[in-house]
Order: sequence, then structure tokens, then C-alpha cells
Amino acid sequence: MATFIIGDIHGCYDELRDLLDKAALTTEDRIIILGDLYNRGPNPRSVYHWLRDTPQASSLMGNHEYYHLQTVDGDKDVSPPTLLTRWFMDEDYHAAIAHMRTLPLYMELDEAILLHGFYEPGVPLADQRPGMLLGLDDEEAELKARFDRPWYELYEGDKPLLVGHRDYTGEQKVFVYEDRVYGLDTRCVYGGSLTGLLLPDWKFVSVPARDDHWATLKQRHHLT
Repeated sequence: MATFIIGDIHGCYDELRDLLDKAALTTEDRIIILGDLYNRGPNPRSVYHWLRDTPQASSLMGNHEYYHLQTVDGDKDVSPPTLLTRWFMDEDYHAAIAHMRTLPLYMELDEAILLHGFYEPGVPLADQRPGMLLGLDDEEAELKARFDRPWYELYEGDKPLLVGHRDYTGEQKVFVYEDRVYGLDTRCVYGGSLTGLLLPDWKFVSVPARDDHWATLKQRHHLT
């Protein structure tokens, strides 16, 4: 049985199907998304339906799922990406919100630790703050203020970290730092690619984006 870890999907359902076809998984293989299932992409509703109807698939919470929960709970003003996703979801939105509330902030596998955002140096996994694991802006600013090197260079855990959220290469490519931190956000929704990692073989699988989806949606819906 393999485990397939997928980076930020952001509503790019067609690329998700392309990636799963290329990975050639069996029904026994496990699929885990690193968060940011929705927002900015063209088909979040189909991504939700796929996740709901695929027993071997699960996801972490990403910062964009957190933003949806904040807006529903009245703690954050709705942003254009969140509002557009709510509209795309239509009658499935309330069920999707209920599902988002169940998503974990991290998972620990035999081979690696999975999380969406950042890992605060020197802090045990169980004591990591939610905002740090989600990759929120305030925590990112704090990391830059406190440390003179990127957080991933200071990670000293026993297991490798698999993360999404940021393209640390700046080139829409997989990021690998000393075989200890792996970044799988290859910017599919911005015209990059969608990437997964097969464990235990540590094999990358990637498919190209079909469009710069967020640029297209912004133009179509007159968003800034």
C-alpha cells in the first residue's frame, strides 16, 4: 500500500484528475492533501465531491479552509477568493464548511510529518501553534523577525517534513531542503503544476496546470 501526498489543489479539479491518473493508484492506496483544497480555482465543488466520495482520501486544514471558517463564524471579512468559492459551491457550501471543521492541522506518518504551513524552530510538534502550522501571515512575519534564516533551515526533527502553502523555489517547482523539508506547492492555480509525492518510494509525480486559473477568474469576474 502506498501513500500519495498532494500539494495545494486550490479548486483545480481537472489537474487533480490528471495527477491521479498519472500516479496510477490502486483503491488500497491512501491519499492525503496538504490543505488549501479550495479558493482561487475554477471547480472547488468537484474537489469537495471527490474528497467526500473517496474513502481513501483525506486532507489537512490549510489557511484557506481556515479563512472560510473565520468568515462563517464572523471573525473575518469575506475576501474575493472566499466569496467566489462560496458561490461555486452553491448548496454544498454548508456541508463543505462542516467538513472543514474536522480537518487536522498535521499528521504524523511512519515516513514523515505532514503539515500545511510552517514549523516553529525548537518547538515540539504537539506544541506548535495553529497559526504556525497553517502558515498565517502574522506567524510568517514573526519567523522572519526572530530568525536570520528561513524556518526550514532550522528544522531538526527526527522525520522529514512535507509541507504546502509556499513555493520556496520561486520557480513553481518542488522544493527539497537537505532531504529534511519537502515543499509540494508548485502553484497549480497560478499556471504552474500540481504535484504529489508517493511514499514509501519518495517518488514525485507532477502534471502541468491547464491555465493560470486565478488570473482567468479575476478577469472574468472583474476582481482585483
